[in-house]
Amino acid sequence: GFNDTWKHSPVNAAKRKGWRIPHTLFLSLGELRAVFAGKEYNRRLENIRLHGSAGEEPHILLECDSNVLEPFQKHLKLYKIRRKVDISPCPDLSLWAVIPGEQAGDASSSLPKCAGQAVLLTPDPRAEVMGWRLITKKGANLSEIIPGSEVGDVQDYHRHRYKQGIPEGVKDLPPGVALPLESNLAYMNGISFTKGCYIGQELTARTHHMGVIRKRLLPVSFSAPLPKDGIPEGAEILTESGKPAGKFRAGGGDLGIALLRLAHIHEPLCIDVGGDKVKLSANTPQWWPKTAAK
Repeated sequence: GFNDTWKHSPVNAAKRKGWRIPHTLFLSLGELRAVFAGKEYNRRLENIRLHGSAGEEPHILLECDSNVLEPFQKHLKLYKIRRKVDISPCPDLSLWAVIPGEQAGDASSSLPKCAGQAVLLTPDPRAEVMGWRLITKKGANLSEIIPGSEVGDVQDYHRHRYKQGIPEGVKDLPPGVALPLESNLAYMNGISFTKGCYIGQELTARTHHMGVIRKRLLPVSFSAPLPKDGIPEGAEILTESGKPAGKFRAGGGDLGIALLRLAHIHEPLCIDVGGDKVKLSANTPQWWPKTAAK
């Protein structure tokens, strides 16, 4: 489960919220850097983050969706071959998202200079608005690592990333369906255009440099409370005139994320749920490059 048992007084007017995510993989490796792993040409397999750690024995901590921990571990072992690499879960570690409060300003300056009990404290590589990723030993005293923090519910974390249009996990990025460029990985340090020899490289690079990206994942908000059963994943999104505009991926409360045609993002949109039209609107995240979605 998630750890939501710590709360402290504000420091420097900055509130941070933390959540523990159940699974982190430990890789006893030399050097490895990646943000996503491809399996089917240029379609997406899994959303991951790799964190290096210095020490006598170099290793990498790999963060992934806990729902695909076992199959992803098997996928990694396919590339192990005969090398002396140990790939195994780390049940003794806890993973936290550290999100700066709205009034935090340059929150990086208020982080402690030395996070003594932290295994790792590093900026989230996807976007500055996502704050930091914190990895600790289970049972660590979080108030000593980040004084003045305030715990939040895991749903608060998902609401924050949906508001910012940050996809995460297999619901937002369905395996074999989501495309790297449409999923905005180029904006989130998730695609290398200089590294060679990865699955889907040629098409991804060609589209990035010469092609047109007509659809992207975007944050969406609903104008009224959602139906009791919520919005089905993959539900078709339509314009007021009934033209297909995209598909709903996932969400919570009045926020979500959807794959939308950029030509329709400034129009009134709706989803037909059981005969009722649920209205929604899309917006372009502020952290995107200024030339995006134009």
